[in-house]
Amino acid sequence: MRPDLLVAFAPLVAALLAAALVAATGFDQGTALPPALQARFYGFFLDQYPLFAFAIVYAAARILAVALGPGPASVPRRVVGCVFGLALVLAASLHPTFGGLVLRAGFATGGIGFLNQLPFWLAYALGSAAAAAMFGTALGLAVLVTNRGQRPREGWWRAIRSNVASVLLRFLALWVGFAVLGLAREAGVGFWPRRPLSIPQFGILAGLLVTGLFPHSVITALRSHTYSRNLLINPARSR
Repeated sequence: MRPDLLVAFAPLVAALLAAALVAATGFDQGTALPPALQARFYGFFLDQYPLFAFAIVYAAARILAVALGPGPASVPRRVVGCVFGLALVLAASLHPTFGGLVLRAGFATGGIGFLNQLPFWLAYALGSAAAAAMFGTALGLAVLVTNRGQRPREGWWRAIRSNVASVLLRFLALWVGFAVLGLAREAGVGFWPRRPLSIPQFGILAGLLVTGLFPHSVITALRSHTYSRNLLINPARSR
C-alpha cells in the first residue's frame, strides 16, 4: 500500500481498534481510574457525545501518521511538531474536562440557536459545524507544523486557491462526521460508558465511526497523494 494511503486511513483504523478494545475489555464508568482522571473524563459530555472519544483517537493517530509519513520536515521538526500538535488537539478536546472547547463550542452554538427558536435540525447542524471548525482548526495546525512544506510550489495565488478548497472539503467532511457521531444514542449505541458495549452496540458504533470519519480519510488520501506527488516532482522547492 502506498505511504500516503497508510497515512490517510491509519487514523480510522486506530479509532476502530480503540472501539474494539473498549468493547472487548468491557470498559465503562465502573472501571477503576484515578480520581483525577474520573473527574476529567466522566460527565455530561461523555454521556451525551460518547463517540467523540474515538474522534480524539482519530486525531492523535492522524498527527502521528503525518509525523512518520513522507514529507519535507526534518526529524527534529517532526518530533517537536508532533508533541506540539498532540498537546494542542488534546487541550482543545479535554480541557477543562472531556469535550474541551470543541464540544462546548458546538453545544453552546446549537443550544443558543435552539433557544432562539431555530428548528432542532438546524440548531444541531450549526452546533456540529462549530464543533467541527474548532476540532479541524486544531488538527490542521497540528499537521501543518509537524510535516508540511512552508513555501508554495506553484505560485502563491494557485497555492491559496488549492489550500482554500482543501480546507473547505476537510471542514465539510468533519462537519458531516460530527453530525453522524453525535447521533450515537439515537442510533442505538446504548448507554456506554455508563454500561459496557454489547456486540450489537459495538457493530452500530463501528458503523457510525466508518460513516462519520471515512469521508475525511478519503479527502486526506486524495490531498496527500497530490502532496506526495509534488514532492517527487520538485523536491527542492518543497523545503
